[in-house]
Amino acid sequence: MSNMDINQVLAQMRVMAAQAENAPKQVEEAGQSNFGDLLKNSIDQVNETQHEAKALTTAFETGEGDVDLAQVMIAVQKSSLSFDAMVQVRNKLVEAYKDVMNMPI
Repeated sequence: MSNMDINQVLAQMRVMAAQAENAPKQVEEAGQSNFGDLLKNSIDQVNETQHEAKALTTAFETGEGDVDLAQVMIAVQKSSLSFDAMVQVRNKLVEAYKDVMNMPI
């Protein structure tokens, strides 16, 4: 999630707001993906950091290669932080879904 570009997220939010107002605007930039793709890429990056941390931990425990304890601890912390951030994003999405479902028609 650290690689996520805030400008890309803001542009996507502007597009979604324009669609909600039924006033189509050309906010999308070339090469920009939609929100679903952005979310999937973020989840994939979190998964990748978890796999890297697990591989470094296993390599350190078995004594394979030149794996330093500091590298292992940094990888584990990155993995933990990225997972916690993804959980917070999920919680906000669920909360937003509930708010939309409770709106009067």
